[in-house]
Amino acid sequence: MSRYIARAAIRGANLIVREADDMLQQALQDLGPETPVAFTNTAYYLPTILGLTGIQVTKLGDLPQVLEQARGFLHPVPGDKNWLPYLGETLDCGIATLLAEETIEGIRFARGLEPQPITWGGAYGQAGSFTSPEFSQEGANGRHLNGPIDDIQLRAWGIQLVDGRMPGFAAIVGAARSNEAAVAIVRELQKRNILVFLCGNVNGRSIIHQLMEEGVEMGYDTYIVPFGLDTISAIYPLGFATRSALTFGGMKGGQPRDILLYNKNRVFAFVLALGEVDDLKYATAAGAINYGFPTLADTVIPQITPTGITPYEHVVSMPWDDIEGQNDTEKAARFVQRAIEVRGVKIKITEVPIPVPYGSAFEGERVRKQDMRVEFGGKYSRCFEYLKMADFDAVEDGKVTVVGPTFENVEEGGAMDMGIVVEVAGRKMQEDFEPVLERQIHYFINGASGIQHIGQRDIAWIRISKAAADKGFNLEHFGKILYARFHADFGAIVDKVQVTIYTDPAKVEEWLAKAREAYNQRNIRLADMTDESVEEFYSCTLCQSFAPNHVCVVSPERLGLCGAYNWLDCKASNQINPTGPNQPIKKGACLDPVYGIFEGVNQFVYQNSHQTVSNVTMYSIMRDPMTACGCFECIAMVVPEANGIMIVSREDPSMTPAGMTFSTLAGMAGGGLQTPGVMGVGKYYLLSKKFISSDGGFKRVVWMSSVLKNTMAEEFKAVCEREGDPDLMDKIADERSVTTVDELLAWLEAHGHPAMVMDPMF
Repeated sequence: MSRYIARAAIRGANLIVREADDMLQQALQDLGPETPVAFTNTAYYLPTILGLTGIQVTKLGDLPQVLEQARGFLHPVPGDKNWLPYLGETLDCGIATLLAEETIEGIRFARGLEPQPITWGGAYGQAGSFTSPEFSQEGANGRHLNGPIDDIQLRAWGIQLVDGRMPGFAAIVGAARSNEAAVAIVRELQKRNILVFLCGNVNGRSIIHQLMEEGVEMGYDTYIVPFGLDTISAIYPLGFATRSALTFGGMKGGQPRDILLYNKNRVFAFVLALGEVDDLKYATAAGAINYGFPTLADTVIPQITPTGITPYEHVVSMPWDDIEGQNDTEKAARFVQRAIEVRGVKIKITEVPIPVPYGSAFEGERVRKQDMRVEFGGKYSRCFEYLKMADFDAVEDGKVTVVGPTFENVEEGGAMDMGIVVEVAGRKMQEDFEPVLERQIHYFINGASGIQHIGQRDIAWIRISKAAADKGFNLEHFGKILYARFHADFGAIVDKVQVTIYTDPAKVEEWLAKAREAYNQRNIRLADMTDESVEEFYSCTLCQSFAPNHVCVVSPERLGLCGAYNWLDCKASNQINPTGPNQPIKKGACLDPVYGIFEGVNQFVYQNSHQTVSNVTMYSIMRDPMTACGCFECIAMVVPEANGIMIVSREDPSMTPAGMTFSTLAGMAGGGLQTPGVMGVGKYYLLSKKFISSDGGFKRVVWMSSVLKNTMAEEFKAVCEREGDPDLMDKIADERSVTTVDELLAWLEAHGHPAMVMDPMF
């Protein structure tokens, strides 16, 4: 262990704890001990403090005990003649640093100083673009940085975290050598689909400023999240890591050892320290090492080699000037690659031969009208996409054809019709797989930087940015993307891929009619599938990378709780990867057709939940409901007083009649827990005839988030007609009118909701 690092980290820890104490005493004097303290839209109080100490901070008066614990972790700075292995003392001081930093951020929130404002314009120009809601809000001094990631976004990222699309995250602290280096480092991380957190500065200048000046789009959608302009903001990435254990791992506050080991083994993260490393950065890095997260610096600093906390280096020095490469782009690639190797992040990259960067991190990009070269679909044109199975001899593998004019002659910002027809052939290909593969077109095309794809089937809407067009992106590249990705992701069932892009008006009309006929036939075929019509269901254990005891059971009438996997998806996945997370489950004897209890399902779940869950019902919320990980789209929860259930959407941050928000409820529903009366579900399961059918079905819904009501209005209308009560949706309350049980009961009585006269649920 380096004495230099130990002295710097321990010195930094002592200083930050004293600073936190001074700030707290002043805040208690100015604001009083009852002043609320909370991070926005998170159920985990101040999450690092909660996880490591179990203290639930809700007001300033709760913070003195936190700093008392922090002081207990402090050690004196080693003397000049004291040569000991200081790792233990340094790691202790790292924990003290994190407790102090989160205390400071809590005080800042109490004073209204978080999220931090950042000047828009002036010295840094107006090139920057920020897509997250938090970053977009206006403040007195301009716009604001993100601050802590809210629980809604954490869970929205859940499926990407567990299926490997987002293999880890990088916390970048400081500022790069140049703007070019800053952009190159971030782009290298984006290409690998690694989530990027930004904070800190060097002499007042941050990598956030550098990316703003270069017009790099930041926010949740692009995997680039700017937290704050000081080192203390690094507590937000570590809070994110702590919440991963609490959200997906089913852990509780006050389990520090379990939480740290969970992160070491399951959350693949690392720190990139850019520029000068001062005492506070060393102290914060010591805190990160406790989580198993190494630090890589682009300056000359002492290194820490493996000692048992991790099987890799804790601190790595890789001076920028010593990195091989002709330019910053080449240096950044080696710098990022070294960090990935040190942490052991598993990266899957598909090489796509197009002239713009490609990766999942670009999926959330939006091409605004002023930045658009051309669009297909939307308000002024038509766009459709259609994938069909074909005979081997009819498909020429790798052939990409454009039939009709290209967009070169379309005015800038104009629109034109387009149809994308993909023909695939494979020995294991089945007609049922067509819609599964077709849905992937959205994700595949969206992975190209500067390309926006929205919708599917005959309501697809694609935009190409001016920047992408200037780099040479053309219509043929759509075909090259699809060819590369279908072979890479579905090679087990797809042997040949041929893509035709139609822009000729007559051909667009002809193929659009063929596509719509196919869409209709698929709808009929899928609608006829029931749980009774198949011999096997499928498992989904993707989320066991984060929630070890959770097993999702997917049937034709119950899709996965994340909403991303239905029965056909799982069947295709099993064909692609027979040993993967989607395994067939023989239903076996039906022990109870009303509750949906199957002998084979119970046996599979028991064996694959590490013998923690012995019984599961498919159609009940009250009796042995299915477990959940944490990335569910909705939470269903019984409201006993109303003799019904409420449905809370992940996007809804408002209060519910249960007296809890979605984030708080999620702690009861997630982590592989089986809680009668509470269940995580995919939103389209609400439309199923089997939705809690043993408990009364959709008529039991007494309260629902308005976002669900609005976005699925037509689907719910059909469900209400099926249930024999066409006006049922008008009888279901939402947060706009009801937020307490008393208000809910009055609403149900006034509107004549059927739950009031149904048999008791208990």
